[in-house]
Amino acid sequence: MDFPSLHIGELCARVPIIQGGMGIGISLSSLAGAVAKAGGIGVISAAQPGYQEEDFFRNSYGANERALAKHLARAREIAPDGVIGVNVMCRGHHYAEYVKCAVKNGADIIFSGAGLPKTLPSLVEGTKTKIAPIISSAKAASVLLHLWERHHHRTADAVVIEGPKAGGHLGYTREEVAMWGNGGYEEQIGDILKVVHSYEEKFKKKIPVIFGGGVFDKADISHYLSLGLAGVQMATRFVATKECDAADAFKQMYVNARKEDITLVNSPVHMTGRAIRNAFVTRAEKGRIPPDHCFNCLKTCNPATTPYCITMALIRAVKGDVDNALIFCGANAWKINEITTVPALIHELTE
Repeated sequence: MDFPSLHIGELCARVPIIQGGMGIGISLSSLAGAVAKAGGIGVISAAQPGYQEEDFFRNSYGANERALAKHLARAREIAPDGVIGVNVMCRGHHYAEYVKCAVKNGADIIFSGAGLPKTLPSLVEGTKTKIAPIISSAKAASVLLHLWERHHHRTADAVVIEGPKAGGHLGYTREEVAMWGNGGYEEQIGDILKVVHSYEEKFKKKIPVIFGGGVFDKADISHYLSLGLAGVQMATRFVATKECDAADAFKQMYVNARKEDITLVNSPVHMTGRAIRNAFVTRAEKGRIPPDHCFNCLKTCNPATTPYCITMALIRAVKGDVDNALIFCGANAWKINEITTVPALIHELTE
């Protein structure tokens, strides 16, 4: 099956698949580089990429900035001609600095969600780096694109819709997730497409819209492309690959997960999240787990009241301490039954 290439301005990905950004440390240079080399768009997560740096606990920001530059360089070595992006969360401290670091070090595109990236255009002004907001409703798309037009006199280069079956932090309440759990979200996609098309006409440019959230196989990709979308974003599928930057124990949690193990959690980011139920999730549901150290990573987190430290929960996850960690995943993680390679997975999804 031949899927069309994904064009974002002058950028071209032979395969219309964006590998979603996954932090902490799940999608760094190894995974992003492999996906870009295989023809998709590889994405490095800017969420605490410096967690392995020697001075991370003393100087988190400095370690993260250094590591982000390092991983962009490594990914480019793996895929010299590939498309490589960086995902930067709006709700994190040093948002502007991480975006500028990514731009300076050669990121082709910035993906930004977990809030509305209102200032993103000004941070890439005068550069070739593309910008793609991650949104979850027509209202969010309308508000953000209007704001960008009014204050920055430009629009998005691409738009990513994250649906209710996505992993990690969700732009939906538990009630909305339940409402769309058995389908019906296509109407929302249509509404978002209408908003984006109106800005295509205003700015006389093509703005590809990409859908992520529960996309699992070739049939899913065909379905979303048939709705008028230009491509898909997949994150969960890329965890169970040899190139994924996480520990093998983390990947094995996906392979072993049953459908009933996939659950919704309350995150210190003050958003609903989706994760694999384990001992940590059960413990967090019973009461607060006071943090031992604050990394000052989130604007919305108060260490005196936070239910747990999300940075440490995710660091333990990527390192393989899976009983004491938050294992983010998408709704269809339970369908994964083996660890493969990125080239083999891309082939399975597109050929």
